[in-house]
Amino acid sequence: MILDACRKKSVITIPELAAQIGITERSIERNIQKLQANGLLRRVGGRKEGRWEVTE
Repeated sequence: MILDACRKKSVITIPELAAQIGITERSIERNIQKLQANGLLRRVGGRKEGRWEVTE
């Protein structure tokens, strides 16, 4: 679900993801870390003006 949301809107925030998916922000952060470790998702740019890139 996180990957789909990032494909649709690459500048989506963690609070937006949490509201959209229906889980806590901390759960989103943990899942993003796992996706990054597996090479499926990466952050391009900084915290404020960066975006998510799905790398499957």
